[in-house]
Amino acid sequence: MTPTVSAFGVVSPAVLASMSGLDFVRKMFAGELPQPPIMETVEPFDCTADHGHVVLHSSPGIRHYNPIGSVHGGYAAILLDSAMGLAVHSTLAPGSGYTTLEFKISFIRGMSEASGTVRTEGKILNVGRRAGTAEARITDDKGRLLAHATTTCLVFDLPK
Repeated sequence: MTPTVSAFGVVSPAVLASMSGLDFVRKMFAGELPQPPIMETVEPFDCTADHGHVVLHSSPGIRHYNPIGSVHGGYAAILLDSAMGLAVHSTLAPGSGYTTLEFKISFIRGMSEASGTVRTEGKILNVGRRAGTAEARITDDKGRLLAHATTTCLVFDLPK
């Protein structure tokens, strides 16, 4: 019998260090490991991961609105930062971790609850021993670019 995993939570450093980044991301997407609590805000679905590449789908709603009546930029930031970071993570060997050092976002089109499902795709540009770079794009169901970003991540050994 497979143990039930809470949908959202934080895994222990030992669990994180015990598997490759790609295995970790795939297990998280499959519900075998919890998704980080921040993802409860954007509720991603139909997520896929390959080496250096992740795709998340999400649907912006009224609960994501800012005071001026559109989806807050933080919604896009969560999706883009997550997609880029997970793309980097998917390339790491067991015992390695990462953290975002910086990222830049460009907002192209606004989102609303009428936007429907948006697709966030993250791809690595380069991952080395100490740093990884990646890019991500959010598109709507017509393939129009809504936002894009780049990041630099610090790669490090996880505590043993």
